[in-house]
Amino acid sequence: MATTTADSGPESGLKRTITGRLLYFYVLGDVLGSGVYVLIGLVAGAVGGAFWVAFAAGVTVAAITGLAYAELVTKYPQAAGASLYVSRAFRNPTLTFFVTVCMLSASFAAIGSLASGFSRYFGSLWDLPPALLVSVLFVAAVAVVNYIGITESVVINMLMTLVEVAGLVIIAAIGVVALAGGDADLSVLTDFSAEGSPVIAVVAGVTLAFFAMTGFENAANVAEETIDPSRTFPRALVGGMVTAGVIYVVVAVSAALVVPVDQLAGSDAALLEVVRAGLLPLPVGVMIVLFSVIAMIAISNTTLVTTAAGARILYGMGRVDVVPRVFARVHPTRRSPVVALGFTLAVVVLLMAVGSVFTALGGPDVVERLATITVVFLVFVYALVIVCALKQRGKDEHPGVFRASTPLLVLGILGNAAILVYTVVDDPTSLLWVAGLLGLGAVLYAVQRARGGGASTEALLSGGVERAGDPDVPDGVPDERSR
Repeated sequence: MATTTADSGPESGLKRTITGRLLYFYVLGDVLGSGVYVLIGLVAGAVGGAFWVAFAAGVTVAAITGLAYAELVTKYPQAAGASLYVSRAFRNPTLTFFVTVCMLSASFAAIGSLASGFSRYFGSLWDLPPALLVSVLFVAAVAVVNYIGITESVVINMLMTLVEVAGLVIIAAIGVVALAGGDADLSVLTDFSAEGSPVIAVVAGVTLAFFAMTGFENAANVAEETIDPSRTFPRALVGGMVTAGVIYVVVAVSAALVVPVDQLAGSDAALLEVVRAGLLPLPVGVMIVLFSVIAMIAISNTTLVTTAAGARILYGMGRVDVVPRVFARVHPTRRSPVVALGFTLAVVVLLMAVGSVFTALGGPDVVERLATITVVFLVFVYALVIVCALKQRGKDEHPGVFRASTPLLVLGILGNAAILVYTVVDDPTSLLWVAGLLGLGAVLYAVQRARGGGASTEALLSGGVERAGDPDVPDGVPDERSR
């Protein structure tokens, strides 16, 4: 058995190098990058001028879910996230595999949506390359950064977070200038101009805004690489979510005060419309270029985190023989899951290509489509994770375990369930995409079984999935340094 250390873990496993400060920025950067820069226009169109309420409600439901993750991570500080918690709570290998594929699929769809959003900001600077080509090259570049290594990726994440926060400060400053000038109409902040009741409008907005709230799950998937997770996880996770929530509301209010809602809703890069209003004493052309670059950095930040998490889900599945063992291979020196990264890149490119074809044929916008698919997967898993937290009360307890409020967790289950029901009813065709991604996971499992592999029921029931985060390489998975 390999020898482990508190900081670096074993030679054959993932390194413990992520500090609490890095993890805070990891969560904050993941949450901010997608929701504000990519989907704010779509949320405004769904709700009206009061769309800041949708962001506040979305962050609230997500933060409650984050409390469940904080409790479970302090009990089980290992990679695998939701899959680990479901395995611990239910001891059902079929359910564990299903949840794992759901999280993997959510990562794929989210990366595709973010990359498509990146190409739109890129198009504001240079409209010559086709948007799909820009998206593909962008995803490839993100995969290369993750290949270099998780420590380098998280450091880059922290730097990108500082840049993207600066961009949101610009938007907030424009909102302050609008208020100081006396031209802002505060009544727009209570306007629910979308069709139907305000409650339905807010739920519709939350469905889109919730796409941004994935920082806690992605953070859980690097638990095995975090220093002293029992102490650092609750503070970093909850602190990142609360900070993000405040920034979301401030930016949404500023955008609503400066730009008409229909203009925001009709823009591919909504926050650029705020900059184009020209309220700052700076050349508008220069500000558009500067903000476009900031937006692309912000989107890159979230995509970087999501790609790292998705690849590590595949890595964990490969280590316990649920999917072909090749996905457990890591680079001899970089220690990054190189095969899992390559597979992630291939699936995301396929999703973007198919989505672009459907958009060209008059179907839903590719950014919105892939974001919706992500939400369908996530809210189902998040509700189940909260159930796991409640089910594991009194089990595996130790002094370092964080304890979430039970009433809040129950409220979180109801909130996630409401979002799931609305999303499916509003867009039933999203289930076809969901089925396709689940089918891909089933194919991988079938291939492994046909080759004589596949984690046994006994292994999973005895905690085999947890071994995706075990500091020792599972039996049968060779040390990749020997290759």
